[in-house]
Amino acid sequence: MGQPKGLVSENAYTILNEVEEKRVSLIAALQKIQARYRYLPETAMRQVAARLRVPVSQVYHVATFYSAFSLKPKGRHIVNVCLGTACHVKGAGLILDRFKRELKVDEGDTTEDGQFTLQAVRCIGCCSIAPAVMIDTETHGYVRQDKVADIIKRYRESKEK
Repeated sequence: MGQPKGLVSENAYTILNEVEEKRVSLIAALQKIQARYRYLPETAMRQVAARLRVPVSQVYHVATFYSAFSLKPKGRHIVNVCLGTACHVKGAGLILDRFKRELKVDEGDTTEDGQFTLQAVRCIGCCSIAPAVMIDTETHGYVRQDKVADIIKRYRESKEK
């Protein structure tokens, strides 16, 4: 876990000023840090521990226990391909493979330009529109392999606006 370029200690401290200086603020503090950096840098986790007066090991335990937290940088857009039963039956594995090829990443990895992180998830609760993909907070239903490139293009173009 290294410190990313551009992470200035004061930035994490500024974020931490928004949470109460109590143990019960640990998850809220980590959420704020992750929202800012798209992951939990080691330096920031140490700052959280110091600010809340908890051991670094406890901060690390919480950060690794909850799947919502990441210790490695995530992309600007999070692509979640549902592999739940309904989606699996309707070809979600092939959809995931197509995203891997189009983005040139493996599951769990982030594109070199930092735009996309590809994840496989067990269920997004959209069985009636299977196979489904969720990108950020937007759900795409009835996804076909031949539409994957168009979906990616739409999100790449949104960066340029």
